[in-house]
Amino acid sequence: MSKGKSWLRTLIELVEVFLDSSKKNNRARTWHQHVVPYEEGWAVRREGNKRITSKHRKQSTAIRKAKTLAKKYKADVIIHRASGGIRERISYSE
Repeated sequence: MSKGKSWLRTLIELVEVFLDSSKKNNRARTWHQHVVPYEEGWAVRREGNKRITSKHRKQSTAIRKAKTLAKKYKADVIIHRASGGIRERISYSE
């Protein structure tokens, strides 16, 4: 019986480790929109995403698109400079 208990204990520990790790990686996603430099222009990218939502020639057009999305999802718009630093943050959250 001691073998059965050790096997069961090992299984329980594995499940606990798995559950703990999934909680850490399951952060709530936000709808914050970042306006970032992209290739020869600007892009809108949802926070946490690698892919861009849309690309634009002018920063002002990208900002307009980001504001529309942020208003829809009650999120923030984070506008970056060409150098990458943050220039401004606009909040549409309640």
